[in-house]
Parts: sequence; structure tokens; C-alpha cells
Amino acid sequence: MPKTIKITKGLDIKLKGAADKTLSVIQPKSFAIKPADFIGVFPRLLVKEGDEVQAGTPIFIDKFRENIVFTSQHSGRVIEIKRGDKRVLQEIRIEADSANKQIDFVPANPESQTREQLKEKLLKSGLWTLIRQRPYNVIANPDNTPKAIFISAFDSAPLAADYDFVIKGKGEDFQTGLNVLKGLTDGKVYLNVGQDTKAPEFLNAKNVEITLFQGPHPAGNVGTQIHFIDPINKGEVIWIIKAQDVATIGFLFNKGVINPEIIVALTGSEVVKTGYFKTIRGGCIKKMVESNVSNNELRYISGNVLTGTKIRPDNYLDYYDSMVTVIKEGNYHEFLGWALPGFGKFSTSRSFPAFLTPNKSYALDTNLHGGERAFVMTGKFEQVFPMDILPLQLIKAIIFEDIDLMENLGIYEVEPEDFALVEFIDTSKTNIQAMVRKGLEIMRKEMN
Repeated sequence: MPKTIKITKGLDIKLKGAADKTLSVIQPKSFAIKPADFIGVFPRLLVKEGDEVQAGTPIFIDKFRENIVFTSQHSGRVIEIKRGDKRVLQEIRIEADSANKQIDFVPANPESQTREQLKEKLLKSGLWTLIRQRPYNVIANPDNTPKAIFISAFDSAPLAADYDFVIKGKGEDFQTGLNVLKGLTDGKVYLNVGQDTKAPEFLNAKNVEITLFQGPHPAGNVGTQIHFIDPINKGEVIWIIKAQDVATIGFLFNKGVINPEIIVALTGSEVVKTGYFKTIRGGCIKKMVESNVSNNELRYISGNVLTGTKIRPDNYLDYYDSMVTVIKEGNYHEFLGWALPGFGKFSTSRSFPAFLTPNKSYALDTNLHGGERAFVMTGKFEQVFPMDILPLQLIKAIIFEDIDLMENLGIYEVEPEDFALVEFIDTSKTNIQAMVRKGLEIMRKEMN
């Protein structure tokens, strides 16, 4: 029996629009690679508009780590290289063809490969970019050896995808991916599952230590799991990877080519027919949402409502995302909203009657119900923050850029997503996740 860890602090936000257990296959007309998805990467472009590429063709590299290669996930033609202010590279858009020509990276049994051989195949194929490291949430440094590797096999965020459904039928590739990861560390590979997990692909996995997590969100956050199993101390490195990406790595070693497919959950109260879509990593979402959403003014999100990125309905998935959420835009003013009874409104306090119906699902929008105001102490942050860290004090240390205090208060253990619930309940309407990202960037530059 796996070890069980119960999380008591947190908050489950029940929203309408969970994904139906149906799977559709779509071929998006185009997909994109966005350098902004990769923290700390300075891209050097290797292609130009009009170039033909295959699955596995290098698109750009990191200027300061030239062995970190970013490759095309599907064959096609480079149709646009989009730049922003000061010619900052924003997107490389590729028109997908029907042939999907693939570079042959040669199948290999990971258990017969040396650590350097495993790294070389992942680096050349571009799949090394699926592995990130904590602290800082940057692409893992192949010159380092992590003390452990963590995989969260469930997601507790609002409307999150069911990983049991996503991984179904990928057991062989998933196990091969786990074998690859085991070869990359002298420490343990932790596979963390949720209390409702039934997938044999997870529960029967080998070469890993399985831990069962119970409790509300953020139990599914890998940062929470690391904190309760093997916390990060100064100077230590832990690698993380998503469950679906483990199977992608396994496919590379089993078949010798890149599998461009990723299963994406389409969710949200404004989606007519929710479900799962097999598409291309970084694919355009237009075919998913076209004629499949309400006529309201909408917010399209790559990811979940707490941590996702705002995109347009003809935009592209972020590289690490496997979820699209569509909710109402909240650009309206509510006269005397604070004085009304608030029936049908969600609240974490007893300001509204929501506490009387704890199992009710809500169709929430993006309205902040008030503007940003002075940062005040409420004592609420600690109720939804399960780590043994003082969230308010850490935020204040970040605001004052006090490096020693940030270290002492646990900055190495956290990422912005760990503060998503804190930001959600914050009565000051402060962008706390951006603050945490700023603090981590300060530490990363100081330590480097």
C-alpha cells in the first residue's frame, strides 16, 4: 500500500463546466512555439519564414545553453515569426501538414543506456524541455543531478483534467518514461496520486515511490507534494515533469520518434460541449472552441482559472498546458453589490450564503468585485496555504527585496501557482503570483 498524506488546509472551488469523458481527434491548421513559456531562456532562432520542418527539427536554442534545443512537434512550414517590442521573439508559428514527417532518433531501451546517453537523446529530440527544476521552475540543467524527481499524477485545480482518463492506454510508454527518469537521478522518482485515482498505469508503476494524497486543492500541486515528502533546501535541486509528458518521453524511446499528440481538456461554464481533444502540443485552439461556446463576452484561458494565461480564440496553447478554460468576461460594474444578499455568489467567508450549500457548483466570471487596495492582514492566507511557510511574511519580504529574509522564509520551496489560492481569497485584490515570480527572479539572478 502506498504511503498516504492528508492535506487539511486548502480550498476546492467547484465550477460548472467539467470536461465530459469523451475524446475527439482534431488536426489544428497550425501550432506555435512561444519562447515566453520558458523562464530564463534567451532564444537564438534557427529557422526563417517559409522553411519546411519535420517533427524533431530544431527551431531555436538557448543562447547561453546551446545544448537546450527546442524542436518542432509536427512537420509543416514556418508561416510566421512574430516579434514584439525591441524585436523580442514572441512566437514561431508553423502550419501543420498531413504527412507528419519525423526525424528518426532511434528506439532505445532506457535500462541499457548510460545517464549521458539518456540525456543526449532527450536533448537532441527537444524533449528535455519537458523536464523543469525547482527552485525557479526553469528548464532543468542537464549538468546537474537532482536529489529527486517528482511527478504529480492528478490535478486538484478547478475543472482540472482527469489524469486517469488522459493516461488510459499509454501504460507502456508511461512506464518506459519512468525508467528514463530513474536513470537520470541517484535519488528517488516520486509518483504522487490522488485519493480517487484508479488508473493501473499509475498504481502499478515500477521504479517509483507512490504516495497517495488526500485533501483539497492545492493537494495536486507538485510544490505541495515536494514540501510534504522531500522539501527543497538551499543548494538542492528537484526536477518535475507532468504525467502526460512522461508518456511522451517513453514514446520517444519506444518508437524512436516524437509523438506530437497531447490530450487537452476543454472546460468552463461557457462551453457548449466540454470534453477531451487529441491535438498537437502548442496547437491552435480555434477548432476546439469554434461554434462550441456561448454568445457572451468570454475569457479564453490556456490552463486553469487560477494560474492560466489569457489567450484569444484563435491563439495557441502554452507549451506546458493541457487544458483550455472558457468563462464569462467580468467587465461590468455592480451597483451596491456589496450590500446585496449575494445569492448565487461564491465566497470563502460568510459574507454571502454560499457556506450553506458547500457542494454547489458556480459559473464564475473574471470580475474582481472591487479594485486593488492597501495590502492588509486578514489571517485568511494561512487557511488555504498548506505548507509550513508564513505566506504573508514571505510576500512582504519579496516586496522589500530582502534576499536573506526570503531565503529564511522558504522562497526556494514555492512557485507562483502555490500562491494561487492566496491570491484568489485576497481582499486587497493584489497580484500575488506576479510578486512571487518577481521574488524568484531576484533570487535566481542573485544566485547565478
